[in-house]
Amino acid sequence: MGIDTFANPGLLWLLTGIIPLTIWYVLRYDRQDPELKMSGLEAFRDQKPSLRIRLRHSLFVLRVLGIALMIVALARPQNEDSWKQTDTEGIDVMISLDISRSMLAEDLKPNRLEAAKDVALDFVADRPNDRMGLVVFAGEAFTQCPLTTNHKELTRLFAQADETMISSDGTAIGMGLATAINRLKDSNAASKVAILLTDGVNNSGTVSPGMAAEIAKEYNVRVYTIGVGSEGTAPYPVQTAFGIQYQNQEVKIDEGILKEISEMTGGKYFRATDNEKLRKIYDEIDQLEKTIIQEKKYTNVEERFFWFVLVAVMLLILEAVLRNTVFRQLP
Repeated sequence: MGIDTFANPGLLWLLTGIIPLTIWYVLRYDRQDPELKMSGLEAFRDQKPSLRIRLRHSLFVLRVLGIALMIVALARPQNEDSWKQTDTEGIDVMISLDISRSMLAEDLKPNRLEAAKDVALDFVADRPNDRMGLVVFAGEAFTQCPLTTNHKELTRLFAQADETMISSDGTAIGMGLATAINRLKDSNAASKVAILLTDGVNNSGTVSPGMAAEIAKEYNVRVYTIGVGSEGTAPYPVQTAFGIQYQNQEVKIDEGILKEISEMTGGKYFRATDNEKLRKIYDEIDQLEKTIIQEKKYTNVEERFFWFVLVAVMLLILEAVLRNTVFRQLP
């Protein structure tokens, strides 16, 4: 018989009254012990107390138990059967990821591309209620994964994204953003978000970043832009006749364009110069774009006091019957 709560838990304090009742019984019993003066006790040494004598305190135990159960019944023990109805207003998020060869620079570890993928996947894992997708771009752009709640499949497609997927190198920021917006424009989600990550300057594609920003604004898509790369120069791996050699190349990020895109669409621009800053950026976006979850709780309460009353009454009746039969005392 499960008990989850009591309707009147304050009444359980009455159970402490059993302590003075027990003390009163012990003191009263000591005063009522009969005394008989005799010249010797040799005739009674082998006499054992009868069962009636051994059980003489059972009447008090039955009464105390009966009273205790009555107090518990007055406190109204209850069993609660509850459930929740959750209404979720999801957020649709498209991540547009630059996979151009410059993303192989190793100012982030192990390189910009792998660091960007790892942190983005943590972001995906922390938002199980949202539909999310992935666009990759370099000199061109295409959808690697459309909006989905199947984050396991999205994770698999994220892992496959690398610099070899697009043959034309370059940085088509406008195309990368426009492709993401195309996936979001028909969404009826409460909020539509695009996260664009790049390490370069727009130098390819048929859609300019400004035009893509205008389209995002038209479809109420909020764009967060991330410029990834250290200040100054960064080590970039170059294949030579002697194997891979590293050259320090200048980091060029068109921060002006990225800021303009985010400001025009109500988003925000970030600069990630190392892995930790990149992780903090995604944490901030996660806080800015919280999924709205409404919970309605229903509770069905079942009273459990009946069984306590029943057992208490049975114990008190048994105590009364034994007191007037087996344990009856003659005046």
